Amino acid sequence: MLLGCIGDDFTGSSDLANTLAKGGMRTVQYTGVPDGPAGDDVQAGVVALKSRSIDPGKAVEQSLAALEWLKRQGCTQFFFKYCSTFDSTADGNIGPVADALADALDAAKVIVCPAFPGTGRSVYQGHLFVKDQLLSESGMQNHPLTPMTDPDIRRWLAPQTRHSVGHVAAAQVFAGAAEIRKALDDQQHAGHRHIVVDAIRDEDLIEIGRAARDLPLITGGSGIALGLPGNFGCTASRPPWAGQAGKSVVLSGSCSVATRAQVDYHAARHPAREINAADVINGRLAPRDIADWLLGAHGLPLAYSSADPEKVARIQEAHGRAASSEALEAFFAEVARLAAEGGARRIITAGGETSGAVVEGLGLDSLEIGPEIDPGVPALRAGDDLVIALKSGNFGSEDFFEKADRLLTGDA
Repeated sequence: MLLGCIGDDFTGSSDLANTLAKGGMRTVQYTGVPDGPAGDDVQAGVVALKSRSIDPGKAVEQSLAALEWLKRQGCTQFFFKYCSTFDSTADGNIGPVADALADALDAAKVIVCPAFPGTGRSVYQGHLFVKDQLLSESGMQNHPLTPMTDPDIRRWLAPQTRHSVGHVAAAQVFAGAAEIRKALDDQQHAGHRHIVVDAIRDEDLIEIGRAARDLPLITGGSGIALGLPGNFGCTASRPPWAGQAGKSVVLSGSCSVATRAQVDYHAARHPAREINAADVINGRLAPRDIADWLLGAHGLPLAYSSADPEKVARIQEAHGRAASSEALEAFFAEVARLAAEGGARRIITAGGETSGAVVEGLGLDSLEIGPEIDPGVPALRAGDDLVIALKSGNFGSEDFFEKADRLLTGDA
């Protein structure tokens, strides 16, 4: 293994694994820290954690355990993957984890770059944009767990870290890898350890990746990984894929603007059933009810708890933010387990926390990376007769669920 990656959620980890696989690296995604060694043919290992919204101390502990396992596999460079919308709070978890990894690797300068132009995320003058909107005006300000109310990544990261935060501006990035390396050195000499790097095009990310050739630690969204496979002598290729016949189901727990639009589109064309969060929390709705409905419905059925910000806020106010999230995650995990047990062979999920719960509910240890469905979302083989797609809330076209099922079936 050459490149060791730590992801703070499961959809983001598959997003990163997708980028590396497209770049020609033999990539495997692991669910949590594996018990044994990786296969000899693995060039990039992605350890997917569910650490984005947990206690910062636990996030650090889990991330360091993943780092130690990756070091034992022989990795020469490490990547800490977080969301391209920099999901975090003033307490973390991006800053504390980045600090801990940097200390463990003696990394003097650490790139911070959540940009992913393929999905509309760009960093300019240190500010994060979602398409033509500042992050704080994109809908992410309403996120139920990590509301993003400030688009300045330098300002957002500063309270989370013990170290000074620097910046490499777009003009320096446009000048190419050599100038980026010089700018990173200048920022280090100025006393900054974490350095936010602007990027608005894929070309920028490739040059940043080249500039990071000799850095022990890189942090960012999956976009910056565009330039990493080439550093290890790999060339772009399409991952192999064999489709999976059988029953398909869709589970959505994301409340993002993009996912709500996907739910509306899908519900107008396919069987759909809304999961009332209050019914789940109060025990009025059982996972078996939803699993049986999904297995009995024709076509491509969708079960969803996605709702607008006002409805989510009312539920959280009545039941508590943490309790609400935990109840829904446990519910989706059990629905997925029962659906697979009952014969579902293709499972599509929307939402980072939901996807993490589903992977844990299915008891998956590792995932083989297949071709890309939409930017940032690959097809994944989870077993001999099970394939899945894990979609971040804000990713994907309006018809994503249909598109995902076609590729998982092998028809695309």
